[in-house]
Order: sequence, then C-alpha cells, then structure tokens
Amino acid sequence: MKQKITEFIYSHREEMFEIIRQLVEIPSVRGEAEPGAPFGAEPRKALDKMLEICREHGLVTSVHDDVMGTADYAPSGKVGLGILCHLDVVPAEPINWTCPPFQLTRTSGKLLGRGVIDDKGPCAAALMALYCVKELGIPLKKGVRLLFGTDEENGSGDLEIYLRNNKLPPMVFTPDGCFPVINIEKGMIRADITGSCEPGKVVYFDGGSIPNAVPDKAAAAVRGVSYDEVRAAIQANCTGAVITAEAAENGDIVIHSSGRSAHASTPQAGINALTALIALLNRFPLEGKEREIFSGLKRMFPFGETDGKSASLKIEDEQSGELTLAFSKFSLRDGKISGCVDIRYPVSAALEDVVARLSAALEHAGVHYVKGIEEQPHCVPEDSEFVQKLLRVYSEVEGEPGKCIAIGGGTYVHTVDGGVAFGVERGDTDYHMHGNDEFITEDELLKDAVLFACAIADICG
Repeated sequence: MKQKITEFIYSHREEMFEIIRQLVEIPSVRGEAEPGAPFGAEPRKALDKMLEICREHGLVTSVHDDVMGTADYAPSGKVGLGILCHLDVVPAEPINWTCPPFQLTRTSGKLLGRGVIDDKGPCAAALMALYCVKELGIPLKKGVRLLFGTDEENGSGDLEIYLRNNKLPPMVFTPDGCFPVINIEKGMIRADITGSCEPGKVVYFDGGSIPNAVPDKAAAAVRGVSYDEVRAAIQANCTGAVITAEAAENGDIVIHSSGRSAHASTPQAGINALTALIALLNRFPLEGKEREIFSGLKRMFPFGETDGKSASLKIEDEQSGELTLAFSKFSLRDGKISGCVDIRYPVSAALEDVVARLSAALEHAGVHYVKGIEEQPHCVPEDSEFVQKLLRVYSEVEGEPGKCIAIGGGTYVHTVDGGVAFGVERGDTDYHMHGNDEFITEDELLKDAVLFACAIADICG
C-alpha cells in the first residue's frame, strides 16, 4: 500500500504545488474584522479558496462561524480522525526577501513563499493525502475531517470559537510542528511587569518589542555619568552583546546593546541584549529606588541564565526537560516601568507554584507581577494507541525509529485533549519560518503527503 500511495502522490506533485501557489498568493495576514470575516478579509479569502479546492477533489465542505472550514471524506458516515491546519500567516516585508513573499518561487528543489511550511504547504499535503486515499479506494472504517483555521498565528481564537458549537474528532493531529510526534508541550506563563521609578541616572530604558522572543536590541540614556565611566563599563563588558555609546545633544549618553534574537521557547539560542544592558548599568553608582530596581533585575535575570535559577524557578523533569525563562521586554519611561517575562515550565510543575515563585521574585526586585497568559502543559501519553500508530507509520515510511518529542513552544493542538503534532519540520533545519525567505523542499512536502496518507490508512482503515 505504501508503494501505491507514494506513486500516486508523486504523480500528482504538480497538482499539489499548484494548490500551494494559489494559497500563497493570498496574503492571509490577520486584518480588521468585517462581516463574514472576523479575522480579516484575506484569511477568509484563503479559507474560501481552500474549501473550493477541496470540493473539486470530491470532499464535503462546511464553514463554521466564519472562522473555520471543514472538508470531510467519510464513506462510513462517522469521522474518527481530524487533521487540524491553518491558512493564516504572519506578515512579511518584501524588502527583506530575495523573492516576492506572496508568490510561490520554485528554485533548486525548494518552494519559497510565506506559508509554504507554516501552514499552507501542509494544508495542501493533507488534502492530497486524503484525495489519494479516496482515489485509490483504500477502505476506511472511520472518516477523516480536514480542519482549516484562520487565526492560529494570533492566539487560536478561531479554534476557541469553533469549539463553542462543535466537537473535534476523537483523534486529532496537526501538521504544524515537527516529526516524528510532539506529544508534550510545556506550560507557558507570559507575565507582564509593572512598577514605578523616578528618573535618576537612567533617563530611559527600552529593550525588546516581542513578548515571546529573546530581545536583540536594547537602549538606555544615562545622565550624570561621565563618558569615561561609560567607556570603562563597555570595555569591561563580557556578555557577548555588542554595546556602544554616543553623546546626545542635551548631554545625555545613549547606550545601545545588540544581541541575537531567539524564540522564547529556546532562549539559550539567543544573546539577550536587554539583560546585557541591565548588567552594564549596574556598574554605575545608581541610588535609591533606581538602584533597588536595576540591581534587583540583574540579580533575578543575570545575563546568560535561562533556567530561572536566580528567580527560584529552576525546575525540571525527565519527561519535558527544564524550565526556560526569557526576560523579553523592559521599559522605563517617565517614571513608569513595564515589561514582560516568558516562561515555559515542565509538565510536572504546578502553574500556581510557578506563578507564586515568579511573583515573589519580582516583588523582591521592586516590580510587580501582572497576570498575562497562563497555560497549563499539554501531555498525551507516549503509550497511547494514537501516538503509537503515528510513530509506527513514521518508522515504516521514513525508515528510521520514531520517537516522541517534548517542546517549549505551543502548537495548534495545545488545548486539544489527546491532540499531537505530526510534522512537518525535520531535524535541526532552519526553514526561516516566520522569517524572510521561508521555505520547504519539494521532496519534503511530497514525503509529508505520503506520511499523512499512510497515517489515514492505518488509523482509519
């Protein structure tokens, strides 16, 4: 059966790539709500196009609350498997790309364009997989439902709305992660920080702009500190961040810190420009409340530490690894403090305990915890029948052992009971997802479609 599936998929390769082309050409970035399009006109346009293509391939389609579309193939009448995909994408700046982001570019065996890996390419692969099963007449005891969301990139509000009036199939996977199978996703806390501090030697501080990323830029202006003092502090800098300074017209000295960005789920891969600059400011003779806050933040978030140890948050387990912490945003303007801390905590930890420890550490540093995002971990047992079937399919198709993966990030199934991620990233490849020149290889997408078709046949046959 694997051979027949492979032959079918590869013989329809151009058809699949044409579907991807049509989807990529729709810039389905979230926009202003409109009648019939709660998340903007373009995501809804992409949804309508996808469902049109599904109907052309013999599937039965529906639209739910204008936020989610479904396409069913259920000869038995009962749906047993759901494949949860999304058609919305993050923005793309054409000036930063080597090719038009909203056109499909094929070069050297690669597909380039916004959404080719996240998640329009996988949408097309899932459709072709189901079409393959249908056309080959592979008998199914349970039907399959493809689900196409329109707001995954902005918090999965589409899924929340869908679940108010609809149920998901008993088994669900999303092709919006990596192979072999992601069965564990750490819990997440994205805490806002507030406080106050009248300007002293630090006139202002701005670091980070994205709550779920290690900041690669930070800047501060200092007053009442000589240029020689600043230069000496910079010379003593050993953080790995690049720090420079310049004199402003009003006599202040503006200090810039440049590091390396990374996703908050893997903060160890970045160089935090924010914590590097806080460490440098502590070399100056700060006083009073200002000294309390900056010394407290340095003590709590020392440069290079990403396991939360200094905030009494060092927690780890065998299943999901250690807690990670990224001090992602901090601002001091006109005496007002704001900021953000992103924490991904292991499945064995209790949300309430982590929040309590974080809140106490922040208070000790002179600032306050404000509830932001607080999500429980997601865990599907490795020995569950569903997970074991997916691992078996992966091993048979790829020719290598399948294993479960725990991640710090969250996938589309984070709130779906029993849901796992199955594809489509592989290994340590940097696909530039969410970045410039996002890509996936043609061969990988064809293999994805084969894997999905084999999974459908095994799970539902």
